[in-house]
Amino acid sequence: MTQFIPRNVFPNYGAIPRSYFLGHHRAGLTKMKSMLSSIDYVVECRDYRAPVTSINPMFEEALGKMRRLIVYTKRDLGSLPKSAAQKTTERKLQSFDPQSAVFFTSSSSRQDVSHIIKHLRNDAEALDKLVGCRVLVVGMPNVGKSTLINNLRNSGVGKAKALKTGQQPGITRKIATQVKIIEREEGSHVYVLDTPGVFMPYVPDAENMLKLALCGCVKDNVISPVTLVDYLLYHINLHDPTVYKRWSEPTNEVVPLLESFARQTGLLGKGGVPNTEGAALNFISRWRQGELGRFLVDDLEAEQQKRDDPDQKERMSMTQALRATRGARKNKPNVASKL
Repeated sequence: MTQFIPRNVFPNYGAIPRSYFLGHHRAGLTKMKSMLSSIDYVVECRDYRAPVTSINPMFEEALGKMRRLIVYTKRDLGSLPKSAAQKTTERKLQSFDPQSAVFFTSSSSRQDVSHIIKHLRNDAEALDKLVGCRVLVVGMPNVGKSTLINNLRNSGVGKAKALKTGQQPGITRKIATQVKIIEREEGSHVYVLDTPGVFMPYVPDAENMLKLALCGCVKDNVISPVTLVDYLLYHINLHDPTVYKRWSEPTNEVVPLLESFARQTGLLGKGGVPNTEGAALNFISRWRQGELGRFLVDDLEAEQQKRDDPDQKERMSMTQALRATRGARKNKPNVASKL
């Protein structure tokens, strides 16, 4: 039997859209900027599975040097609890932002926000004690901002969730009414405001767009689900190809895998033909729920090397990003997303 050899690179798909910057993203970012004079603190959420790619450089430009803490969400979907890999990842991520407090939360547990509540109780103070401390929660679409706020509210003041959540991005489309998460006998109470997830105007690296789509930061119809499964398969094979052994032997071929998966899970069209697109969406959903391996799609070693390289390119400003988007649409109409 021939030994299985996984792909060590993923092919460059030229037709991958490079943007998901919708109207409510732009409006939300503009509103955030206009509110900064009344904001005392910022909580920035990032997806633990793509901890570097889910950083939006627009926030650095818009929020400046405001006091902030960073929360990596969905930790349970990116590594096994208390594993050596998890501990190593957390040390590296904390070293990436030495000036900010860094926390990690899971997609389901409410208990792991207690450390955030304690930190905010001690660190989040408003200059105007009468109106309380206002905390702005920001992040890419669908990184778990609303879920975090609901858990902070439950842990801090013992109340049920105040915000609607969902599996697809775009649930929050405008800055929500402030929600109290901490009551103080002395000093100001702490309130948080949910914001629309804000995507980047332009993603220079097509693979980063695939990572964000795979983690659910863009709607599932923006990039072909079969292409996303192909990219997911590439990562799964590098970690543990046995996670899909119920449906197939280890393979680098996505279509045969999806056809086998469709037949065995009953995802069939007329005449018993495998519904490959439906199978692809189901396959992706299973990974997002932690059923097909728990791993990062970012290479933290490579990211650290980029940070240590003095010749690395600086992140784009908003103006540069918008100019790049227009240029891509003008020169390569098939690359830009027609949203």
